[in-house]
Order: sequence, then C-alpha cells, then structure tokens
Amino acid sequence: MKKNPYAQDMTVITLKGSPIHTNGRLPAVGSQAPDFLLISTDLKPMSLKDYARKKLILAIVPSLDTGVCLTSAKQFEARLQNRSDIQVLFISADLPFAQKRVCGFENLKKIETLSMMRDRKFAEDYGVLLIDGPLQGIAARAVLALDENHQILYTELVPEIAQEPNYDKALTFFV
Repeated sequence: MKKNPYAQDMTVITLKGSPIHTNGRLPAVGSQAPDFLLISTDLKPMSLKDYARKKLILAIVPSLDTGVCLTSAKQFEARLQNRSDIQVLFISADLPFAQKRVCGFENLKKIETLSMMRDRKFAEDYGVLLIDGPLQGIAARAVLALDENHQILYTELVPEIAQEPNYDKALTFFV
C-alpha cells in the first residue's frame, strides 16, 4: 500500500457532509504569504510580486463555474465595489477562458481571476489541494486577507465546501 505523503499535515473538511482531505494547512496568520505563479485571463504568468504594495483578498475556490463559488465572487464584488485599496484575487483550477467568460457574463469587474491550470503548486503551498474525494486535484474553498506587505492577517478554510466563507470577518482587517 502506497503511503500518503501528506498524512501528517492534512486537514479534514467535507463535501456535502462526506469527509475529504486537503494536503496540509493554510499558512499561519502573521507569516509572509508564499509566492505563487498563476495564470491570468490573458494567459500571462502572475506572481505575488505583481501585486506589490497592494492589500489582497485571496479567494480560493474549486471552480468559479459553480453556484457557491459564483455567489462568493458576487459577494466580494459587491462588498468591495467602492474600495480601490483592496484587490480580490479569485483563484481556481478553471481555465482562464472559462474564468473570463463567467466574469464577463456576470459583469464582475472588481475581482481578478487567476488559474492553476499549469500546475497545482499554489494549492500545495497554501495547504488547500484536495487529495481525495470527487474533487481530488483542485482546491478547497479558502479566504486569506493580506496586508500591503503580503503578511497574512486572516485565514479561513471553509469546513464544508458547499458553504460560503465569512466575508465580513475577512474584510474586518481592512477597516
């Protein structure tokens, strides 16, 4: 039997009540956010350095093309409509073309979508890679708030994938 390399660090969450596991844990509050390389809707590689000196919300979701994920995008869009000092990065395994199509159809202009289409290193580094269950290989639902120096102010790994994150709590760090 093959040993699970993530066994020590995995976190149990649920998908409609059934347990599934992530590869690890979210980075600690107070730590520096791990750098990443994700793909924008114009297929440009983007790293954390591309958002230097910007306050960020990292909204990590399984797929923007699902009901709960789309609701989350709309919620962040509405709540941050008048906040030019905060950038929302909506990160999923969706292809950039699908992300762009959904955002265009839903008129989402405040959020910026980034794709893990080329690899899953981002999900691994942030401890949100689903390692079993029907969504294995994509990301769990999580939210991180980062200050302008990309220090982590807040994290939430949503315990049930079919639930929305706590928007108010994530945004209280940017009052």
